Amino acid sequence: MLIVFEGLDQSGKETQAKLLRDRLRERRCKARLVSFPDYGTPIGEELARALQGEREYSPEVMQLLYIANRHERKADLIRWLEGGLVLVCDRYVASSIAYGEAQGLDPAWLAEVQRFLPTADLTIMLDIPPEAAARRKVIERDRFERDLKLLSRARDSYHRQARQTDWVVIDGDRLKNEIADDVANHVTSRLELP
Repeated sequence: MLIVFEGLDQSGKETQAKLLRDRLRERRCKARLVSFPDYGTPIGEELARALQGEREYSPEVMQLLYIANRHERKADLIRWLEGGLVLVCDRYVASSIAYGEAQGLDPAWLAEVQRFLPTADLTIMLDIPPEAAARRKVIERDRFERDLKLLSRARDSYHRQARQTDWVVIDGDRLKNEIADDVANHVTSRLELP
């Protein structure tokens, strides 16, 4: 099964994904952490350059690079899922929709070009306001992390997607252990894990 964490930068996705993976392993579930963008691939390396300002791409090209980066790992994702692993993913399909829509791209197009990727069984949105994201990381922010108006539009897109597809939305502006308990409760009840 595929469990995805979504939300703004600095919302705690990576932390909560790792904590959930560890909790699943404690329950004897075979779990693996996956993160996107995956900077260890050729397209991931190009994304890193663009985010640091070394390359300049249009919003369409950036989102297509993010999507291509997921497709670079598609065969691995399918193999791991078919092998019985629970994949805990830090960012996935909805991130391209949220950030692309925030930049004026068509969300239906962004969803369509990703329809052949494995579908998430559960999406958990860690919700924080853009100001909290800026407060949590004050130095070395990439160009998207510095744009509070863009982050606000991305948050609106995440909320729209959450309403349309029955995500779990969790207040991410709390202590990480409180959030982790909420995540674990939702995962075990929604997915009937031991």
